[in-house]
Amino acid sequence: MPTESKDTESVVSAHEPWKAFNVRSQHRMDTKRDAVLQTAAKLYLEKGYHKTSMSELAARLNITKPALYYYFRNKEDLLVGCYRAGIESIEASLREAGDCKGTGLERLRAYVESYATAIATTDFGRCVPTLDDAELSSPARRQVRDLKRRIDAAIRANIEQGIADGSIVPCNAKLATFAIAGAINWIGTWYKPGGGLGAAEIVSEFSRLLMSGLATRS
Repeated sequence: MPTESKDTESVVSAHEPWKAFNVRSQHRMDTKRDAVLQTAAKLYLEKGYHKTSMSELAARLNITKPALYYYFRNKEDLLVGCYRAGIESIEASLREAGDCKGTGLERLRAYVESYATAIATTDFGRCVPTLDDAELSSPARRQVRDLKRRIDAAIRANIEQGIADGSIVPCNAKLATFAIAGAINWIGTWYKPGGGLGAAEIVSEFSRLLMSGLATRS
């Protein structure tokens, strides 16, 4: 019995280097895949999806064009990846805002600031409102549009709560939601990192302007 136990331990130990190697290999692959995706997002935002070729992306990354297809099947697959990464970054920010306690106005402010931050500070976040989701496959397009509907529903719910608790002036909650979402999404179109305004300043000013139009006056 002791001999069998030692033999078993030897087999397990012999497999450990291979396990570690596989983990490192997967990590390297994930890192390279992320680099491809991040570069694609930048190019799509700079030039547009249609004007960006796989050859240009490969040149920007300093790799061969066939190497791209090791990580993504085609250009549409890359676009889907950018959208999904954008959805994840936006939803991660909004989950934190969802934990905010307080009046409807305070909850709305937290939500607006989180959403605007995700749009202004990440290329993936900018991809969601900026790129044309009509280019996506049907399943991916549904995922993007479901996200947009969830964002609109949360904004509207906070506005309605604010109207009910008196922190927001009586208004058409649906139209107010469209105005807020449209204003924030437009940041992704005109904002360029490294310009005259920083992301934090933009988020702060947008929050102030949007909330001042809804807040009740004492």
